[in-house]
Amino acid sequence: MADIHSNLAAFQSVLGDVAVRGGVAEIWCLGDVVGYGPDPGQCIELLGQYEHVCVAGNHDWAAINKLDTAYFNPPAAAACHWTAQQLTDEDRDYLAHLPLTIKKGDFTLVHGSPREPIWEYLLSVGEAEENRARFKTKFCLVGHSHVPLVFKYSEGSRCSLSPLSDGEEVVLGEARLIINPGGVGQPRDGDPRASYAIYDEETRMVTLHRVAYDIKATQKKMIKQGLPMPLVTRLSYGM
Repeated sequence: MADIHSNLAAFQSVLGDVAVRGGVAEIWCLGDVVGYGPDPGQCIELLGQYEHVCVAGNHDWAAINKLDTAYFNPPAAAACHWTAQQLTDEDRDYLAHLPLTIKKGDFTLVHGSPREPIWEYLLSVGEAEENRARFKTKFCLVGHSHVPLVFKYSEGSRCSLSPLSDGEEVVLGEARLIINPGGVGQPRDGDPRASYAIYDEETRMVTLHRVAYDIKATQKKMIKQGLPMPLVTRLSYGM
């Protein structure tokens, strides 16, 4: 899962869906646990209750002053400054020690891209081609764009790009792949439901899942905390 973004209601709904499906051995979090939403500390705490690994995202770094918010748009920067004020010393220590890259078996885990783990958005075939040689494992998992998709590399030709929809299965075969499970806390593909994926080690398949959650509850919290209205309204539309 990726881009929880301090959205506790969405995160809880995803974890509930995981439990209904039989649970998982480990959560692989692809960064941006915090930022944008109203519950940064609670999301860090909840993630810590599960066996997990997590890489650093740009909002995770910005919240602890490892990244200059001058590179953010005004609503995102404002949310980052608010988030920084909510974190405990323990929260900051957790975020400060997140690695940029993690390797788990055949998978490389990053937030943005293998080439630029913090900042680069992988949304085009051209960008994926430029990252082809930047990871050594067979598969790569990314977040950051909040859009569920898969890039498939073919021998002797350019890679292909396919969006991923609810319930769609990606078979892990001979081809190298970059997979994005979409965003938990702030989807941006026009579907406001939280997005995540489950990797089944036995069947060698990654399945995308969408989960409805109480969007209005999150929005009410954001308004109460004075977070920027564009961040509030976009949750309704998944954009």
